[in-house]
Amino acid sequence: MKPLTLGISGASGLIYAVRAIKYLLSADYTLDIVASKAAYMVWQAEHNIRMPPDPEEQAIFWREQAGNPSQGVLRCHRWGDVGATIASGSFPTLGMLVIPCSMSTVAKIAQGLSSDLLERAADVQLKEGRKLVLVPRETPLSVIHLRNLTTLAEAGTRIVPAIPAWYHHPQTIEDLVDFVVARALDQFEIDCVPLQRWQGGMNQGKGED
Repeated sequence: MKPLTLGISGASGLIYAVRAIKYLLSADYTLDIVASKAAYMVWQAEHNIRMPPDPEEQAIFWREQAGNPSQGVLRCHRWGDVGATIASGSFPTLGMLVIPCSMSTVAKIAQGLSSDLLERAADVQLKEGRKLVLVPRETPLSVIHLRNLTTLAEAGTRIVPAIPAWYHHPQTIEDLVDFVVARALDQFEIDCVPLQRWQGGMNQGKGED
């Protein structure tokens, strides 16, 4: 099975990345992870825990956060290592998921900038015609944000905003997060999140639109 590249940017809501890692490893996927420089600062701010920069130590860190010490394959890359495997189009992948995705990252990918490994890996997916899925987490969205997202959508990127549904009767924050993670992974035809999907059956009253 080809590996999936997972980008983690400096947007708030790093729990989305943790839950994605949890389910993908449980399904025995191979992950190549790159966290942006800003992600280290956001993790410290949100969790008061230092994310180790060393790739091997970081792999252990993500497994601990996801509660999965042994399943799947997890490889981490330094944010500045633009010579890593995932920086080349010759390295086969299932595509790339950026979760969560900051508006700064959206803007740089939309403009074809590759100032770090995350941006370069995303650019590779676009030029190779592979799947690139972004989970932006920002509100409200300015017209600049919307134009950048439109540019990426027109280039074939799938945009999956971090907006949960309620028909699955969420009881916890994790339930809300998992809905977004499941919909993002759906874009790769990966179904590994235990999610109560919509089954229909809504009663419509007469005269209602």
